[in-house]
Amino acid sequence: MTDTTQTAPAETAQHDPLAGGFPASFEGRALFWLAVAFSVWQIAFAAHIVTPSSQVARAVHVGFLLALGFPLLSIAKGYGTLGKSICYVLATSGVAVAAYQWVEYTPLLLRAGDPNNVDLVFGVVLLITVFTAAWLLMGPALPIISGSFLAYAMFGQYLPSPFNHRGYAFEQVVEQMSYGTEGIYGIPTYVSATYIFLFILFGSFLEKAGMIKLFTDVSLGLVGDRMGGAAKVSVLSSGLMGTISGSGVANVVTTGQFTIPLMKSFGYRSAFAGGVEATASMGGQIMPPVMGAVAFIMAETLGVDYVEVVKAALIPAILYFLGAFWMVHLEAGKRDLRGLAKSELPSPRKALREGWYLLLPLVVLVYLLFSGYTPLFAGTVGLSLTGLLILGGSIALGLPNQVLRVIFWILIALVAGAFFEVGIWAVLAAVAVLIAINAFIKGGHATLALCRDSLAEGARTALPVGIACALVGTIIGVMTLTGAATTFGQFIVGVGKTSLFLSLILTMITCIVLGMGIPTIPNYIITSSIAGPALLALGVPLIVSHMFVFYFGILADLTPPVALACFAAAPIAKESGLKISFEAIKVAAAGFVVPFMAVYTPALMLQDGGPLAAAIGYWPAVAYVILKAVIAIALWGVAVIGWLGRPLALWERGLAMVAAFTLIAALPLTDEIGFALVAGFGAVLWMRKGAATA
Repeated sequence: MTDTTQTAPAETAQHDPLAGGFPASFEGRALFWLAVAFSVWQIAFAAHIVTPSSQVARAVHVGFLLALGFPLLSIAKGYGTLGKSICYVLATSGVAVAAYQWVEYTPLLLRAGDPNNVDLVFGVVLLITVFTAAWLLMGPALPIISGSFLAYAMFGQYLPSPFNHRGYAFEQVVEQMSYGTEGIYGIPTYVSATYIFLFILFGSFLEKAGMIKLFTDVSLGLVGDRMGGAAKVSVLSSGLMGTISGSGVANVVTTGQFTIPLMKSFGYRSAFAGGVEATASMGGQIMPPVMGAVAFIMAETLGVDYVEVVKAALIPAILYFLGAFWMVHLEAGKRDLRGLAKSELPSPRKALREGWYLLLPLVVLVYLLFSGYTPLFAGTVGLSLTGLLILGGSIALGLPNQVLRVIFWILIALVAGAFFEVGIWAVLAAVAVLIAINAFIKGGHATLALCRDSLAEGARTALPVGIACALVGTIIGVMTLTGAATTFGQFIVGVGKTSLFLSLILTMITCIVLGMGIPTIPNYIITSSIAGPALLALGVPLIVSHMFVFYFGILADLTPPVALACFAAAPIAKESGLKISFEAIKVAAAGFVVPFMAVYTPALMLQDGGPLAAAIGYWPAVAYVILKAVIAIALWGVAVIGWLGRPLALWERGLAMVAAFTLIAALPLTDEIGFALVAGFGAVLWMRKGAATA
């Protein structure tokens, strides 16, 4: 077994206690194989090889998370004998709860609404283990917030009106949180046990197979020779990696190890280099098809097809990365930072020629998702195809001539196609045969080790997301039980009757404040549950309101004072995380602009509605609002960087900024004023250029 203890850089552990991987000790090897078993179970469940009830599947998923998470955390945090013993007791307790849910599944259904004492004991144990795991893994913020909601369920009847509720017995609260599908085993855990785990595993296989190198080589070859090429490589490669990983901080500490030093060597300031990488990496969470797994939760919550979520996210994601690309271009022009010589860069054609097969699973995945298949089915197919390609690759290399290689790949393609006709068993049979062949050929053992390590790494990577999903279920459970979301929602609606803009500002601040200590997924779940219905009541389309809170939950990782992605970049950039954060906010301007524009003109997210679409038609409205957004983002970049072919005077930058803000606003005459200011700004540039050349 490969020792993965040092696979992550030391600075990663500051933000992910489990980044050190599995140590080479006996304990580490045992946990490694437990992680492999976890992944195998999840694959078997996704492929319907094992078919437990949904409730049991969720319980087993949480049981695996706790069984693997506590021992790994005890190693990562360097606990002594007592600390490790407590962690193993908690891990065993988590497994016992899962076993109890499985064994007592039918009796628990019959006792619904009247739990016995044993049920209550196991329910309390589940709450204790999940809260403790989340605290050790993610710090105190999310457990404290979840605990506050739990306390509200227990004692909220003593609060003054309108914050009080009718009161609930201890037994009722425990049953709501620990049994059924409204608490810990709610929708977030279901999505974690199906879509999220599968896509994390999919990304793990692709990364181990060399997807990072492929994306980096292609990005270098395409834009490395352009002005500011190093930063453009960062934006492009991090955006591409985000399509499969969907984790901002993980992107920072993987692609950032290469791109940040490269940007600094080109002459970019350390803070700017870190800000670009943090911005581009966080953008991976809004870039289809994976979108940090929130897309799956959003589709499940809204009861819409996954493709509808992707459709709403597509144009904003493109604008986000265009904005980042434009900012680094301007910074490079201002500092005269040129690209590398073309001869020093890898060939993108060669990179694609050698690694084209890695793109096939991603292409198939996107095709299936947009063809109406469920994410679970698409993810299963994508993962199966990835396994076939990786296992088949080492065999194909050993074949004596090109003709046999072509025949071999045709056979693999036929097997993959058989999935749609005869189901997963054809693929499983092919995988078994390929594993057997790899066991006896040169290079086969390395391929099998890669697959094994990908299974373990995928399970380890899924731990923070899975535990966060389980814990945030308690918040949803409390809001379902007490109707707590209604009170805050009524306040937002009350403000919105006077000013929708103030309601949006209030919602934005809530998302950013919550996001300062909470990962994106639980942040989205909490804020969408509270603010989503309120914004809907104010006339904002449902999917737009959910995308609004999602965006600002992500941007919290770039916003001071916490700015998790920026502090993850700080040790690599050798710069203050706070300075990086201020640079990241500038680069990520599109992320702050687009959600507001989409509320007033839903056509920006390809949604019906809004006065503009009613006035000029849907597609003209789409074209118009995209044009407005592009101009506004371009002007914001010019104002912040202070360069557009030449250094700009302070008053010119001010003019550009005012023009950008008036285009963003959706008040009477602001568009007309904005375009007039844009024309004025263009005229100033033209006259200054003429004066300079005269």
